[in-house]
Formats: sequence, C-alpha cells, structure tokens
Amino acid sequence: MDPLSEVFSLLNVRAARCTRFEASGGWSYRFPAKPALKFGAVIRGACWIDFSDIPRHQLAAGDCFLLANAPAYVLANDERLTPEDGITAFDWAQSDIAHHEGDDTVLLAGSFSFEASDAQLLLGSLPRFLLIPARNPSASVIRSTLQILDHEIRGTQIGTAVLTDRLADVLLVQVLRAALDQGNGEDFGWLGALVDVRIGKAIGLMHGNAAYPWTLEVLANAAAMSRSAFSKRFKSIVGLSPLDYLLRWRMRLARDMLRRGSTVAAAAFRVGYSSESAFGHAFKRVYALAPKQYSRSNILSKTPRQR
Repeated sequence: MDPLSEVFSLLNVRAARCTRFEASGGWSYRFPAKPALKFGAVIRGACWIDFSDIPRHQLAAGDCFLLANAPAYVLANDERLTPEDGITAFDWAQSDIAHHEGDDTVLLAGSFSFEASDAQLLLGSLPRFLLIPARNPSASVIRSTLQILDHEIRGTQIGTAVLTDRLADVLLVQVLRAALDQGNGEDFGWLGALVDVRIGKAIGLMHGNAAYPWTLEVLANAAAMSRSAFSKRFKSIVGLSPLDYLLRWRMRLARDMLRRGSTVAAAAFRVGYSSESAFGHAFKRVYALAPKQYSRSNILSKTPRQR
C-alpha cells in the first residue's frame, strides 16, 4: 500500500454518518465544535459558513469543504437572522435528512472517526477549514461521487449504509488529493510530504520496509540530498526528524499488531528489533506504556464486564 492508504488502515478511518440538509426561504443554523474530521458540500443553491473569528466564506453549488477538529460554525443564507441550534432544531435521531421549508439549497455533510491516539497525524496536517471550490479541476470527479452519495442518502434500497460509508471514504481521498493539487504541499504537513518528490520517496521507503535498518545517510541518498539538507527539509514539512518519524511509524505498526493479538516478540521482529528490551523502551517512549501493558489493557477493554 502507499503511505496514505497504510495510515488510513492503521487509523481505521471510517465514516461515522452522512446527512442531507434541505432549505428554502431565510435560514441560519449554528453547529457545535466537534473533535473530528467533517466534510460538507453544496449540491444546490448557495449559503455561507461563519466561524466568528475569521471572515465568513461564501459557498456555492459544487463547493466542497473539510473541517479538521471541527470548530463551532454557522451555516446560513441570511446574516440578519439569529442562528438556531442546528442539532435540536431537527430530529436527527430519526432521519439523516433535515428540512427547512423547501429545497432551494441542499447540502450534504458527514464526519469521520479515527483511532484516537494517532488521529493527529492526519488532523494535524489539515487547516481548520479547507475549501475545494467548484472551479477546482478535480471538482467534477468529486461532484460525481457526491451525486451518488446524495442518491444513497435519499434512497431506501438495501445496503445503503455500506455504500454511504464507502462513498464517504472515497470522497475524503478525492478532496485530499484536490487540496494538495490546488495548494502548496508544505502547507499540509505530513500529507504534503507524501507528494514531495524527495521527501515522499524517503517516506515511501520507510513505509515499504519498516524493519530495514534505515540510516539518515541512506534515506538522504535515496532522496538525492545531503544529510543536512534532507533533515532540515523533512522536519520543516513533517514536523519530525526522519529517524523520529521512522520510530513512530514502527511503533504504530507494532501497536496495530499487538491490538490484533500478536506476541511482543513477533511485533518487535516485524518492525526491525532483535531485542524485546530495546523494542519495549522504544514503544514506551512513544505510547507511555510497555508493550505487555498495552496488550493487557487492550484485552481488558475487549472483555465484557460481568454483572
């Protein structure tokens, strides 16, 4: 797998829910902050989104956006109206579709859940608000996915939940690709590093063979850079030194193995450690728990409590 696909797998990125909002007339709704990744898209009509501390953004049909560690915001088409609570104003428990008078404006929205301990790897790479406007060259591809997603949300056929989840996953990757295409990759941290010709190659090597005894010199040579230039650029984009990134990636892989029931010895070997003691020190440095403690706590969390 490529690095982004691997991280999605380890983070267990999955759509939590997809919803549809229809409105006509004047309207204004406030939505609370949510420590997650959310997407929104305007299917029809226009509105604006306001975060109160920065100028509001106008949204038009075909626009799609992401909210990382989603802050509180207001969606509205009339700035003179006092915002209503967008959660209590509709019966979200009974339906994924909310109505306000008509459907001159239609928005789709959804959120994603992650393995919490590593979510920052993705969320920390994204700005709070990321807009992919309809004029973006990738917008037509995104629009096609949105049309199918909209059809499934409104439909009643079997398998709708499975399809909406998969389509939301596809949409997220499409939006991330579009964002990287339209902006400076260095503005997207780890995500931007993946598409950097030199740094991305080094990350691909580390992901491709985590157990290999990578050194700074070998990685720098692969990137066709001096060690100092490679280290400086890697850290400026990713936020970690190359070898610290390698350490954390190895421990993520090992933790995933332990979660799936692997022995400590097998996990250590898989990520390049011949000594369980050295592996244990590295694991504890990253997760503040010894591997065996993590395994026990993971088993206990999966064991049903006796009444």
